[in-house]
Amino acid sequence: MDIDLRFEPVTADRWTDFERLFGPRGAFYDCWCVALRLPHAVRTKMGPDDRKSHMLGRIAVGPPPGILAYVDDEPVAWVQVGPRYDVPQFNSPRTVSRPVEDADAHDPSFWAVSCFFLTSRLRGQGLSHCLLAAAIEHARRHGARYVEGCPIDHVKQSKSVTLCTGSTAIFDAAGFEAVAKRKDGRPLMRLDLRS
Repeated sequence: MDIDLRFEPVTADRWTDFERLFGPRGAFYDCWCVALRLPHAVRTKMGPDDRKSHMLGRIAVGPPPGILAYVDDEPVAWVQVGPRYDVPQFNSPRTVSRPVEDADAHDPSFWAVSCFFLTSRLRGQGLSHCLLAAAIEHARRHGARYVEGCPIDHVKQSKSVTLCTGSTAIFDAAGFEAVAKRKDGRPLMRLDLRS
């Protein structure tokens, strides 16, 4: 990729950048990246402003729940990365992303890359590979031993919104291995940072 990217953890002083990237619709359908943070029953009763406020509060208290990518000073992408316990719905027993061992959901050394968001003009250009690499480096610097993701095997087009969890191809390219497959096309993948 020929774009010069800079990556920064999303902190309270970067909220306006996060808000600008997510736009008036909160990225996908007013989600504001709370889908894996709140139970469905709670989230669906919240309006877009409530979801936005929830994420603002989460970012304000820290630690950073993900990283922003910039081209010059313009935020162009986001990847949610942090300990598994920070995204409770990623651990729900009803999801394909649930941990292999129950204890992994509470172990601070097990991290998850759980959501990607890119500006539409940059989708399909390989930026997700760069975002995943930055997320892995961020996790490594903060003591993670394992990084997991639950990507999608196939989509009709590379710019599909359903790729918010990432594609299996980018996780494969980064060295992740499938550790569980609870549903066709949705492997739980893991990268061991100790090796």
